[in-house]
Amino acid sequence: MRDIDEMLEEFEEIIEELRELARQSVILVEGRKDRHALDVLGVHGDIVQVQDARGIFGVAEELAAKRRSAVILTDWDRKGGQLAELLRNALRSCGVPYDDSIRMKIAVLSKKEIKDVESIPAFVSLLDERRRTMR
Repeated sequence: MRDIDEMLEEFEEIIEELRELARQSVILVEGRKDRHALDVLGVHGDIVQVQDARGIFGVAEELAAKRRSAVILTDWDRKGGQLAELLRNALRSCGVPYDDSIRMKIAVLSKKEIKDVESIPAFVSLLDERRRTMR
C-alpha cells in the first residue's frame, strides 16, 4: 500500500491540475453532488452536469459550437465508465478535444476506497486525518 503522505501529495497534485484545467476547459460531471465536491476542493470554472436536459450529444454539440475543450470527470464505477465512454464518443464525433486522464489518475490512486467524484473531499480529509494521527 502507498504511504499516506505520498498518496495525499498525489491527490493534492491532481486537484491542482484539475484547478488549472478548469481555467481553460469545461469540466463534465454526472450530477450536482459532483459539482459541489469540486467546489469544496476549490475547483471553479465551467462545470457542466452531463445528465441534464441537453443530453450527452447536446453538451458535445454546444462545446463544439463554442470551440471549447472538455475534461471528463465521471465516476469510476460501472455506470460512470459507461457514461465516460459515451462522452468520449460524442466529443470525438463533434471534434471536441477532451482529457480523461484526471479521472483515470483518481481511479488508480483511490483504488477501491472511493468510486465517485462526490467522495473525493471526504477521502482527502480522511487521508489528512490518518496522516496527522500517525505522527
